[in-house]
Amino acid sequence: MPAEPIAPPAVTDDDPGGRTVRRLVTIVALLAVLPALYLPGLVHNFFDLKIYMSAMDWWTAGHPLYDYVQPDRVQGELYFTYPPFSALLLWPFGLLRLGATVAIFTVLTVAAVVLTTRWLVLPVIARHALPRTFTLTVAVLLVLAVESTRETITFGQINMLLVVLILADLLFAVPQARRWAGVGVGLATALKLFPGIFIVYLLATRRWRAAVVASATAAAATLLAAAVAPGDSWRFWTQELWDNDRVGRTDYTGNQSLFGLLSRLTAPEKPDRLLWLVLVAVVAGYGLWRAVRAARAGDALTGLTLTGLVGALVSPITWTHHIYWFVPAVVLLADAALSANSPAEFRRRRWLAGLAIGTAALIIYGVVSFHDWGVAPVRTDDPVDFVLRNGYVLLSLLLLVVLPIRVTQPATTTTEKSHQMDTTPQ
Repeated sequence: MPAEPIAPPAVTDDDPGGRTVRRLVTIVALLAVLPALYLPGLVHNFFDLKIYMSAMDWWTAGHPLYDYVQPDRVQGELYFTYPPFSALLLWPFGLLRLGATVAIFTVLTVAAVVLTTRWLVLPVIARHALPRTFTLTVAVLLVLAVESTRETITFGQINMLLVVLILADLLFAVPQARRWAGVGVGLATALKLFPGIFIVYLLATRRWRAAVVASATAAAATLLAAAVAPGDSWRFWTQELWDNDRVGRTDYTGNQSLFGLLSRLTAPEKPDRLLWLVLVAVVAGYGLWRAVRAARAGDALTGLTLTGLVGALVSPITWTHHIYWFVPAVVLLADAALSANSPAEFRRRRWLAGLAIGTAALIIYGVVSFHDWGVAPVRTDDPVDFVLRNGYVLLSLLLLVVLPIRVTQPATTTTEKSHQMDTTPQ
């Protein structure tokens, strides 16, 4: 009797070759989409970096640093607004050709994206036994696709340097009680005032030594700048710091802060300062309270993410390229969704996964990349426009309430387990 033909092996979902093909297709698809996402931002043509370099040339020629001004079609007159310590950091780049400076800033930003994404994603990969290289590659490409990253690169901003300093400090140095804990936050604060909210976070969580080190580092860097440029330093801290008009229109859609939201409701008039201060107090109080609870539970990433969102909301000016903090929020939501291990948690898993996907979709599409919001102040009086123009503000407020806190150290009761997820608002 002739032998029966042998059927070829069936291809199943467990087939390694099939998995490899699907992963390669996913990566290629993301690589193909990136250029389309960056295309609208090419009009920026490293505008902010050019302002920095032109201001350095102006300063080197002997002019007062904060007299430098450059016109802009949307924002009007724009000045050099960073603290003097930032000028010391930027000054050497003014000696290079502009093309070299652009290349250096772009490479450093991409390197910072890769480094910080590894810090955020590697623990999730280890907890859930995810494919390491594939997951990291997809995560990096998605972070490069986010509007804040695109705007940072195409404007030539320094935001990712600040993120590296803050994450290195608050994810590693502070939780491990290193001697240099606080230095990163201090340097970031001296470079750009926004990171000062993390010193408040250190104080609120009673990390006294780290808070003192951060404050001392910021003060030392500021004094160094004052020794080099005393006149410009005095002018910045006594005059220019308090003038919001130097940084552009507060009602412009790119300003995704509470003050920006209020400015869009009252444009062309300025919003009521007392109302803004009340909102700031409520949001900062609630957001930092949740951040402190996260820190006490041992969840450093949630604590710093909530603090970053608070800082973005309460600052008078928060441009879209400032709001990196949605990135760790998506990581936290995805981690919580993957950690479901009971029927009740599986139901919540769908909600967390949906929020993670929705947040990722919003921050990739963005609020300014694909919309021309005009050059004149226009009051927001339509509900649809209100949501579109304040997408990041509304998302930040939502995340302050629902972002899950992971308990990673023994709690006061014996029923709580290591790595337990508390996904209810605190």
